[in-house]
Amino acid sequence: MQRTRILTAVLALAAGLLAGAPPALGADAAKNVSITADTYTWKNARIDGGGFVPGIVFNRKERNLAYARTDIGGAYRWQQSSKTWTPLLDSVGWDDWGHTGVVSLASDSVDPDRVYAAVGTYTNSWDPGNGAVLRSADRGASWQKADLPFKLGGNMPGRGMGERLAVDPNRNSVLYLGAPSGKGLWRSTDSGASWSQVANFPNVGNYVQDPSDTSGYASDNQGIVWVTFDESTGTAGTATRTIYVGVADKDNAVYRSTDAGATWSRVAGQPTGYLAHKGVLDAANGYLYLAYSDKGGPYDGGKGRLWRYATGTGTWTDISPVAEADTYYGFSGLTVDRQKPGTVMATAYSSWWPDTQLFRSTDSGGTWTKAWDYTSYPDRANRYTMDVSSSPWLTWGANPSPPEQTPKLGWMTEALEIDPFDSNRMMYGTGATIYGTEDLTKWDGGGRFTVRPMVQGLEETAVNDLASPPSGAPLLSALGDVGGFRHTDLAKVPSMMFTQPNFTTTTSLDFAETSPNTFVRVGDLDSGPHIAFSTDNGANWFAGTDPSGVSGGGTVAAAADGGRFVWSPAGAGVQYTTGFGTSWQASSGIPAGAVVESDRIDPKVFYGFKSGKFYVSSDGGATFTASSASGLPSGDSVRFKALPGTKGEVWLAGGATDGAYGLWHSTDAGATFTKLTGVGQADTIGFGKAAPGASYQTLYTSAKIGGVRGIFRSTDKGATWTRINDDAHQWGWTGAAITGDPRVYGRVYVSTNGRGVVYGDTSDAGGGTDPTPAPTGACTVTYRITNQWSGGFQADVQLSNAGSSAWDGWSLGWSFADGQRITQLWNAEYTQSGSAVTARNVSWNGGVAAGSSVSFGFTGSWSGTNAGPASFKLGEQSCTVV
Repeated sequence: MQRTRILTAVLALAAGLLAGAPPALGADAAKNVSITADTYTWKNARIDGGGFVPGIVFNRKERNLAYARTDIGGAYRWQQSSKTWTPLLDSVGWDDWGHTGVVSLASDSVDPDRVYAAVGTYTNSWDPGNGAVLRSADRGASWQKADLPFKLGGNMPGRGMGERLAVDPNRNSVLYLGAPSGKGLWRSTDSGASWSQVANFPNVGNYVQDPSDTSGYASDNQGIVWVTFDESTGTAGTATRTIYVGVADKDNAVYRSTDAGATWSRVAGQPTGYLAHKGVLDAANGYLYLAYSDKGGPYDGGKGRLWRYATGTGTWTDISPVAEADTYYGFSGLTVDRQKPGTVMATAYSSWWPDTQLFRSTDSGGTWTKAWDYTSYPDRANRYTMDVSSSPWLTWGANPSPPEQTPKLGWMTEALEIDPFDSNRMMYGTGATIYGTEDLTKWDGGGRFTVRPMVQGLEETAVNDLASPPSGAPLLSALGDVGGFRHTDLAKVPSMMFTQPNFTTTTSLDFAETSPNTFVRVGDLDSGPHIAFSTDNGANWFAGTDPSGVSGGGTVAAAADGGRFVWSPAGAGVQYTTGFGTSWQASSGIPAGAVVESDRIDPKVFYGFKSGKFYVSSDGGATFTASSASGLPSGDSVRFKALPGTKGEVWLAGGATDGAYGLWHSTDAGATFTKLTGVGQADTIGFGKAAPGASYQTLYTSAKIGGVRGIFRSTDKGATWTRINDDAHQWGWTGAAITGDPRVYGRVYVSTNGRGVVYGDTSDAGGGTDPTPAPTGACTVTYRITNQWSGGFQADVQLSNAGSSAWDGWSLGWSFADGQRITQLWNAEYTQSGSAVTARNVSWNGGVAAGSSVSFGFTGSWSGTNAGPASFKLGEQSCTVV
């Protein structure tokens, strides 16, 4: 899974950030803003993982203290009591968005309260800022920053190598940092407060992934890639004398100092022809283990070796678990068991097919066993079992043929660590999650160890678009790499991402405002259609047909009634269709690449924007006419939406610091726009339920207002604004999408670039609460067992409002005939006492219009027979059972 999703977004972002300083805001701008943040509670819509975890670091002094780094989504600390991860870099702000990319982490083994992070996302022009080393004396709860005079690349090629940052285990005021881009080796002697280059280090590296890449992304020198101390060569309070450094140079990969960094030399006799991804030292046995690959990773790598260096004798030994001719991958993940010296593990990180491989040795690499072996090809025998019930989407909805299995053991497995205090616990990072086990030593006894996701709390998706329809699921998302999800419960991991088709990246999605069961999404896919439709609120999808020339998703809009669609794909001009995209016709009067949206009342009206011009169609997308509106942003970093419930009302946000930049409002279908004087910069716009006592929908934006960057809310049509986030909750770049919830006042969904979907609820009176259920009128219930197995089953329940009045909350009761017990229920809250069950609406699905329905599902246990309930009651009235 290549994490290219950020690259296109960051180009537009970098253009805005590089353009110059923002214009000064006048007195009127500050006057209309309440800078004091409302008290909001912020959480993630749970996905659990979703991106590449290139590094896991255990502290070697304190049990259960561990950290994880992500390439674009910040750093995390393990919370043993809940077995979850706590985000540590949510305080990174808009201007420093690149510091959400973490190239290395170091946990101080002398003072476990201290932790360090080397941050910076790109070394080329995509990231306009330099890197930094963040230091914390409270385990990442707060940070101080030391700026560096060069860039770091948390999302660059080679980011799985490391760790580039290391703390001297004997004199913890000394740290080393390996830099990319030919910047060499750097040292701090004051606990990371200041840094200077190690002038006499002899090699800055020379390996680049692709010298011909003119963007500077794949053509950057990957530089110094790891630092390892031999703690046995020092004593507490004195600097460690022997230090090993890995360099991205196939002929000169390993260097050593034996005088605490005063002088350095190439280690004699070392293998050549490969890059040393990792160097891990077992001081008890006097061995330095090295994992080699012919490429820098994390995607590429066709050959590799494992070597062992005897630090006392200088002897090199090839300890590779397979012959060189039999490798089609490189080695990277590398760890030793500190409780059982001599136990070593490594990964075949770039083995994409049929799976990654884990290798284990209990005799210092003399002999090895594998996590899986072929029996009679294509059949496999696994030493492990996979349990992804906590993140079921990790199967990707796949049904592969042997030797592939689902879920896979992983891919991009460059992070691998055995807990230094517990030989049974191991964690490893993949391109989508952190997997782990707590019974690893079963491997050695011939038993099967269990691999599970150990990733809860770590959210690492990049969000391109968001939708919160007026009925059905409260949130649907368009994401990079994993496509997107339909959240029926924000606190639970969805069972599967969007499938049929499964886009690698979803770029845009929309629903029909007056028929919100109709959804459309578009995205990127190596082969196959780039558009999909749903008629059941995104629960199930079917592929549309691409017009000629389409190469990517672009943006898409659904008519208010769901009867037609307008699509602006990559590789082709704007297109329109009636029905579900079986045939397309080119729209006229609008340029290719325009952003498209629909009017939320008139099904014939669509809008577009491109290069400073606003376009309007009143014939269902067949023809567009350029508006005469002027003064809009000249570039294409613009997002706009039509207001639900009102024809022709449009809000537009965007721009760049070297030109028009802000928030505009139109009440005449884009014929004219008025710029809000109080908003200096704005990048997104969204709508949510009106505040209690207000008639106009609540506005939300990611913006700079009154000189302050943040997430803002207006309950009075933009006359005044309140910042609703705070400095501890900034999440780097939040400029892709935002939407309020049309059913819950104050709830807002915020896109991030690496921290997933963040949502906030207000403490304001009337916010985030739902009325007490008191439904009246006729009701119908459909009860269906959808799956059944020995001792267990799954069922769906559909409750329909057959009366003439809307429900504002509901409570459905029944009794099981055969003593069945519910084990998990979604889309509702429930209680069970004996055989009696009561299911109640959750915050987002209490409103059920006359003639509409609401659904929930559950899993349960049974024995003997599994008959369905004979009757259901809505409150005190009986429902018709279908």
